[in-house]
Amino acid sequence: MALTKEQIICDIYDNVGLSKTKSRSVVEKVFEMMKTSLAGGEDVLISGFGKLSVKNKSQRRGRNPQTSEDLILAPRRVVVFKTSGLLRDSINP
Repeated sequence: MALTKEQIICDIYDNVGLSKTKSRSVVEKVFEMMKTSLAGGEDVLISGFGKLSVKNKSQRRGRNPQTSEDLILAPRRVVVFKTSGLLRDSINP
């Protein structure tokens, strides 16, 4: 099961002592700051966790899997995540 935003809010509420409303506000503000930075082309670096960054993907050939029709995929920007060494080490002991 995936960790959800609601679970993060409840964990902050239980462990930090902020009210549920304040916990929700803090989490929403952090995610909003991250989205704004990424939309502006800036990286988001969280020490000990990893780095989120935006990469540009070029136009490329693709295929519709249902019809096998060839098509051209438009250029786009994607968010990529690179784990920190500490996180990588904790996942792979």
